[in-house]
Amino acid sequence: MAAYSRGVRVGNWSEDAALAEELLEDFRRKKERGELLIQRSKKLRDNLLRKVKLSLPKDGFVHFGDTVMLLSPDNNKSSMENYPGVCGKLALAVDLDEIAMFSAKSLQAPCGVSAVKSTDPIGRNTFCILSVDGGSVGEPVKFGQKFGLGAAGGFSDQMLYLASDHKSFLRFAKKSYLQQVFLTDELSYLTHWHATFLDPQLRLEYEGFPVPANSNIIITHCHTNRSLAVPRNFWIRSYFGMEYEVVCHTYLNSHKVEEDKNYWVIVTGNPSDEESTMIDRPDPCSRGIKKKNEFHEETQNVNISD
Repeated sequence: MAAYSRGVRVGNWSEDAALAEELLEDFRRKKERGELLIQRSKKLRDNLLRKVKLSLPKDGFVHFGDTVMLLSPDNNKSSMENYPGVCGKLALAVDLDEIAMFSAKSLQAPCGVSAVKSTDPIGRNTFCILSVDGGSVGEPVKFGQKFGLGAAGGFSDQMLYLASDHKSFLRFAKKSYLQQVFLTDELSYLTHWHATFLDPQLRLEYEGFPVPANSNIIITHCHTNRSLAVPRNFWIRSYFGMEYEVVCHTYLNSHKVEEDKNYWVIVTGNPSDEESTMIDRPDPCSRGIKKKNEFHEETQNVNISD
């Protein structure tokens, strides 16, 4: 055991004092440059949680260059395998493990994705519709047309692309062991997707028509021909809490039709309120029906009183 502390000038006390001063000076330099571990993690976390404004399409369709959210809609007819904790709307989001959150300055590829309950547009759950076949920015995306999904994570100088590949012995989803979905920094054929119309009997008729925003569609991977899905019965632990696994797998029912696990909604901004999205906008039909019912009740009360 050391019989003396650094304050006692015994032995190599000058070397210990110089080493302590050097460590303190190194700490000050890293703090000024923002290179401390706690500073880097805070910057990355703030960018991921930064609020983002979604695009406001005027014609109701999805366009190349739009900033949108990918939402798995609420399933009112849940199957028995789903427990109440997974009911509700889930948004596709960037998933970073704790090691990456405390060591990386920005998004690092490859990166995982997950489904989160928070539907507020922030850096980690917003995506950009990218053109991969020569379509220009502003043109509507059509059914059957290839497009890419880019995630910036709140940063302006980088972008990762949603991708998938065939399942292998080394590459698969951790919980369900199905085809994995991940983010990569290389724009290749693994990052190509296309939208499919919901009704299988009308898919050929709608081929080539613009994809409507804020409506249920199916997003299919071009290379593997499997659809993006949220099983809702596999949760994963992330830096932000408990979230749900996202896979690339086509769930078919007894009629060979995709189940609601494969349903997705491309959410855009609300033109009447820039702080909200179209999913937060009240349904005008239900409001009209409610007012109509209230009018009938008032007339009946007047007739009874007369």
